Amino acid sequence: MGQASQQLHDIIEPAVTALGYELVGVEHIAQGRHSMLRIYIDSPSGITLDDCEKVSHQVSAVLDVEDPIHGHYTLEVSSPGLDRPLFTADHYRRFAGNEIQVRLRTPLQGRRKFTGLLHGIGDDDVVVLEVEGTEYRLALDEIEKANLVPKW
Repeated sequence: MGQASQQLHDIIEPAVTALGYELVGVEHIAQGRHSMLRIYIDSPSGITLDDCEKVSHQVSAVLDVEDPIHGHYTLEVSSPGLDRPLFTADHYRRFAGNEIQVRLRTPLQGRRKFTGLLHGIGDDDVVVLEVEGTEYRLALDEIEKANLVPKW
């Protein structure tokens, strides 16, 4: 997670957890003069539209006070969904044994995209992924985006 995303996470997390939800992750996507702030929340009973609205109102108030994003942005609050994004080392531990898709910041052996079986993450923050019988060791800070592959 980049420094700006970590700052946003640290500002938003207390508001989300005070409402009884888990803050899964935060994505801040710059789109020219505007940007998108996407917040993923979860709870053991799942997430409803009412949950998203409640968190949106609370987080909006916090962001208005803290003002960490310059310029206009759209706030979107969502459940992680079936293709749940993975943000933290804990996520890679929790979802070991599942198939995931990974996109790296910079190519490894000529490629940036990998889909395979997640074996987990080591203490050195290296994600172990098996792709077509080949094991790859991917540094967590080199992962731009990772998601579970939905099971149908």
